[in-house]
Amino acid sequence: MADVSLDQSLDHRAATVAARRHFLTRFVIYGLLVIFAAIYLIPLLVVVLNSFRDQQEIARNGLISLPRSFRLEAWGQAWSSYCIGGTCEGMQRNFYNSLKMTIPATIISTSVGAMNGYILSKWRFRGSEALFTCMLLGVFIPGQISLMPWAFILGNLGLSNSVYGLVLIHVIQGISFTTLFCRNYYVSIPDDLIKAARIDGAGFWRIFRKIILPLSSPILIVTVIWQFTGIWNEYLFGVVFTSGQQQPITAALVALTASGTNVRAYDVMSAAVLIGALPPLLIYLFGGKYFVRGLTQGAIK
Repeated sequence: MADVSLDQSLDHRAATVAARRHFLTRFVIYGLLVIFAAIYLIPLLVVVLNSFRDQQEIARNGLISLPRSFRLEAWGQAWSSYCIGGTCEGMQRNFYNSLKMTIPATIISTSVGAMNGYILSKWRFRGSEALFTCMLLGVFIPGQISLMPWAFILGNLGLSNSVYGLVLIHVIQGISFTTLFCRNYYVSIPDDLIKAARIDGAGFWRIFRKIILPLSSPILIVTVIWQFTGIWNEYLFGVVFTSGQQQPITAALVALTASGTNVRAYDVMSAAVLIGALPPLLIYLFGGKYFVRGLTQGAIK
């Protein structure tokens, strides 16, 4: 009996030590996660709070301070009346420019990438692997290298200083990524489905519409989110190839922060930054879980 009681006491002590160790481990892990989350979220929180504060309050209490007032005037000024680059129309024109650039470029590049991925994975031909390798080079080529070629192309096409020129750039620049995503995803689709459809008399387009597209929802969501956020947040091409009223919102934000005035309207700047960040945030808010799901189902291998 004494031995049994001793064993039970030792087991209880070991369980207590293990539970305590497990608690400390979880405490350290969650503590580090909270610290990292705070590092990322505090700057965003500061921007959000400053967008609702009065400029005089910001000047008096500093940028990092809890708001003592709640004002929406900065949002209205940032949207429609604040002076940027010599015009006092706010961010609305640049916001619409970004929409006119991002939406068609995302749709076209995703559609072409899906078609390329379908061909390179299910309709292989001699040299298809070499072609795919060449297309992958676009993933690794930085945008700065392509500035001169794009300047020559846009000039000859008459698309300089035009939103349509930016659409063309982002479609071509994005095809490498969308082709990579879709091709790697379509490789996981069984070839027997394609062979059976061919035996039944289905052709190239019918197989694509009836078999491939219904199975493509995860990867298409991935490519749409990837392309939309990348194109919307892109700055280099927008500031190099457009000016004035044709610039996207990223270039306008830089022009806003680089204004020559000595007095900084931090409330308006904060509101303008949030206006520019709102569409990508909404995309990830409503489609983030589908983005992760699509990646885990073979978008990147």
